[in-house]
Order: sequence, then structure tokens, then C-alpha cells
Amino acid sequence: MYIAKQLKKENIAEYLVYMWQVEDLLRAHGCDIDRLRMQVVSRYPEEQRNALEEWYGNLCDMMRAEGVTEKGHLQINRNVLLQLQELHAELMASTDHPFYNAAYFKALSFIVELRQRAGANREESELETCFEALYGVLLLRLQKKEISAGTQKALETIGTFIGMLAQAWKAEEGCGK
Repeated sequence: MYIAKQLKKENIAEYLVYMWQVEDLLRAHGCDIDRLRMQVVSRYPEEQRNALEEWYGNLCDMMRAEGVTEKGHLQINRNVLLQLQELHAELMASTDHPFYNAAYFKALSFIVELRQRAGANREESELETCFEALYGVLLLRLQKKEISAGTQKALETIGTFIGMLAQAWKAEEGCGK
């Protein structure tokens, strides 16, 4: 919970990936607050446990209510992605952000390739494809699995693009957006 608050303020892209990881953590524990309390919350300092348990409990309730206990993402996380998509469209439409546009077009070939390989849902946005790639590589790293040179290159290019989007988000948020 504390990590999420800090990431949301500092780096919206890392926040979204973190929240997807939290969703998976909750799924792995069956969205069962008793299991989470015993296996996860109990590892935290005493003074953080009540707030963390409440946060996990609320997220579990939301996941059940929204029907995403097996797969998918919470509406709060989908809303962040939608806001990022809106900002992306604004940045692309502006002539004031040539480096952002260049980073997007550099990443586009990797995005297209990832979508083709995955047979990506046509309704899935390019940004969602990027975040899925970043999250997928995070999972591979956590599992200590090898990441190919091609995947690493794609990840670096996509990461640069998403990093620029996150910086633009932070700049916009700082201006009271």
C-alpha cells in the first residue's frame, strides 16, 4: 500500500506494473484475506499490518465485484491505463514533443511484433501491449528465466518509450491536471 502510493506519485508506469503484480498476489491467495493475513501481511512490521490487511481486503472485494479474480484488471488500474492512453494521444498530436514521437515510432515495430506473436486482442491498446511486455519480463526475471537478446532489446526500447510517457504524466500531474 505504501509502495503503491509512492509509485503513483513518482512513476505511474511502475505503479501500474506494481498494481498488476498485487492483483496476481491476491489471485495466488484466492482473494482470501485469511490466507493473505497469514502468508503475506504477517511478514510486515506490526504497525503496517492493519492498514495493509484493510487495503488487500478492499482490493479483494473489488476484484470479486468486478469479476477479475481469475484474470483481467481492476477498473482502477484500467482507468490509469485509459488516462495514459489519453496523454499518449495528446503527446502524439502535438508538435511540441518530437523526442516522445520518435521514441514511440522506434518502439512501434516491437509493439506490432509482440501483438502478432501473442495474437493480441484487437481491442487491446498498444500501451497495454507495452505494459504486458514489461510485466511479462518482470515475471520472467522473478522466475530467474533467461531473457533473449531480442526480447531485451525490445524491452529497452519499449521501456524508454513508456518511461517518457511516465515523465510526461508526472509533469502534467504537477501542473494540476
